[in-house]
Amino acid sequence: MRHPRGPRPSGGTRVRNLMLLAVCAGVLNGCGSSAPALVPPPTRPVNSECGSVTLAVNPWAGYEANTAVVSYLARTRLGCKVALKEGKEEDSWKQLAEGSVDAILENWGHDDLRKKYIDREQRVVEAGLTGNKGVIGWYVPPWMVEEYPDITDWRKLNKYAHLFRTSATGNKGQLLDGDPSYVTNDKALVRNLKLDFTVVYSGSEDKLIEAFRKAERERTPLLGYFYAPQWLLSEIKLAHVSLPQYTPGCDADPEKVTCDYQPYDLDKIMNRDFALSGSPAAHLIENFSWTDADQNQVAYDIAHRHRTLDQAAERWVSKHQETWKDWLPAKG
Repeated sequence: MRHPRGPRPSGGTRVRNLMLLAVCAGVLNGCGSSAPALVPPPTRPVNSECGSVTLAVNPWAGYEANTAVVSYLARTRLGCKVALKEGKEEDSWKQLAEGSVDAILENWGHDDLRKKYIDREQRVVEAGLTGNKGVIGWYVPPWMVEEYPDITDWRKLNKYAHLFRTSATGNKGQLLDGDPSYVTNDKALVRNLKLDFTVVYSGSEDKLIEAFRKAERERTPLLGYFYAPQWLLSEIKLAHVSLPQYTPGCDADPEKVTCDYQPYDLDKIMNRDFALSGSPAAHLIENFSWTDADQNQVAYDIAHRHRTLDQAAERWVSKHQETWKDWLPAKG
């Protein structure tokens, strides 16, 4: 899990630009030749039949919320057959390029994969922003700030490292991370900032959330990796630990990084052929955009109230028609 680098064009703009470039290439090479056209015409009419669409599902609640609503609308409003394919982020990118997955609904960066699949191989395209603002960082439960007001200054962490010791970390404090598949700089940050801490993986988002809830409930020390948007932040006001300020390029070398994570706009990624296919599901995904509050509401229903994806989606869809109606293709 890592953010994309900076704002990106909207999905429709990105895909339309791709089509125009391909059409121009066809003109330059002689459109009357026997070679097949690279892409459909720039108008790209939306097909009346949706057919099948396969969505990647990555392991965190916010992503599940995106999947719930997009899948629900694709099936109930567009008549699509939707398949969900769970996996880690890097695996989803590979499947996207191979064509066994059509779309990733919340991408957190992966610049190396962008360069490989989007820039070099051109099998994958950007599909616009989700509308969500992603923030990664280190957090402590609120009670710790009340007890130790300066604990959110990274320069004071070593003073408090003994509070975070566990049987797994010995004389060092514990920095608790989530799913091992998430991309983080935490091990390098601990090493480069000379902090007396060891990174320990909880194993999943659910376990990370439960650790923070328990730490606040039982007033036990915890320093952990966390991120927004995430529904837990509406329940517990976790305090963000300030690392050295981010400056452009300070994280260019993951082994030498000494700065905080930069907040970014999250985006969507699609298989190139699917994006240009005229599928109404591709149109829906390109136009899908909502707020952190929207995502957190659906994610909370799934993760905390134990509603199914469809139940959570139906509840949100029934109350937010003004938001999602423009995601759908116009009826012609």
